[in-house]
Amino acid sequence: MLATARELGIEFVAYSPLGRGYLTGGITSAENFGAGDSRKSHPRFSADNMAANLRLADAAIAIAKQKGCTPAQLALAWLMQKDGVIPIPGTKSVKHLNDDAGAGVVTLSAAELKALDEALPPGAVAGTRYPAFQMGTIRL
Repeated sequence: MLATARELGIEFVAYSPLGRGYLTGGITSAENFGAGDSRKSHPRFSADNMAANLRLADAAIAIAKQKGCTPAQLALAWLMQKDGVIPIPGTKSVKHLNDDAGAGVVTLSAAELKALDEALPPGAVAGTRYPAFQMGTIRL
């Protein structure tokens, strides 16, 4: 999809660029979700998938630690430095908004970009984005 967008000169808007929280470093288990949190019903957050997805996120979290930025800043900077990609993070707090804004000053080296691309390749995430009944309503 990204290659086609680039070929056509279309910017790609990255929805949920922080992986619904995985790439913030704030999710460690399903117990992180409060009452009514819709992620509890998403396959990417089932016990088996969560374990696999947390392992993926750990690579980004480790690079962020080495870089001296937050995992969210690293993830957003990674996407912003990709040609033709515009991340649109959502937030419910000023604290997270300020953290996200800090991504604008994070510069990643070619080696760091490569490490992130290798650690988080397209299709590596375990589980579908939404439950089956919702997946049938989207065109991916």
